[in-house]
Amino acid sequence: MVDVEEFVEEAKAEISEELGDSTAIIALSGGVDSSTAAALAYEAVGEQLVPVYVDTGLMRKGETEEIEEVFGYMERLRVVDASERYLDKLEGVTDPEEKRHVIGEQFIREFETVAEEVDADYLVQGTIYPDRIESEGNIKSHHNVGGLPDVVDFDGLIEPLRDLYKDEVREVARHLGLEEVISERMPFPGPGLAVRVVGEVTEEKVRVAREATAIVEDELEEYDPWQAFAAVLGRATGVKGDNRVHGHVVAVRSVESRDGMTARAQELDWETLQRLQSRITGTVEDCSRVVYDVTHKPPATIEYE
Repeated sequence: MVDVEEFVEEAKAEISEELGDSTAIIALSGGVDSSTAAALAYEAVGEQLVPVYVDTGLMRKGETEEIEEVFGYMERLRVVDASERYLDKLEGVTDPEEKRHVIGEQFIREFETVAEEVDADYLVQGTIYPDRIESEGNIKSHHNVGGLPDVVDFDGLIEPLRDLYKDEVREVARHLGLEEVISERMPFPGPGLAVRVVGEVTEEKVRVAREATAIVEDELEEYDPWQAFAAVLGRATGVKGDNRVHGHVVAVRSVESRDGMTARAQELDWETLQRLQSRITGTVEDCSRVVYDVTHKPPATIEYE
């Protein structure tokens, strides 16, 4: 385990030295990784940092409002609504890797636009060690690692958490005094709900994934999962009232893990599973079927794409 106090001081010094008198922007998604990187950088350089939250339209339920509340103390916080641009770029895209690269490309383009406006030379990101390992091993490409476009209009990229595992990042977050809603938050994929929608990403499928995931997180809180969410797999026949419907199939996934490199599917009791399916099919419009994923990692990844 990393010596948290020593790490924080060294990371702040590294960020300050790298930046000098320059301005940096940071990709602030609300997840523990980017939030911790932002808190570190802000403590190191203050107003030289421009935290940028991009609403991709692929975020958690209530994410934008939470970001504005938790990080409003950072003077130069910018909130960018890019949801329509992301969905337009993803139209017709079904291949998982192409999705990630499309999202990665748009991710960088959004930050370049803000960087020009604030005259920023550096980009700070919350990349952690498992991101690098999975990208180098071609398990998946991350939009903040393997999915970066070939040309990025920044003088440099700063990744203060690049050698840490998730549990170590949480320790750093606690040390920095980040609120529990951030420090203890479940991991969320960089490409957002796009990788929890199998096949083409549409506004409707994203809505189903978002609403169902909120229910899963609420219902499974007592199990203290490493990660728990809902994914949209496709459509299947169902019955609502006296009518036959062809609704979305939602897969629930809940896993235990230490660092995300391996994971075990949690054993949920039957009553919990029935409560989950009842809430999801009863409250999420156009959802007719719920299944539970019992596959460990390996052979499966935690996310679906």
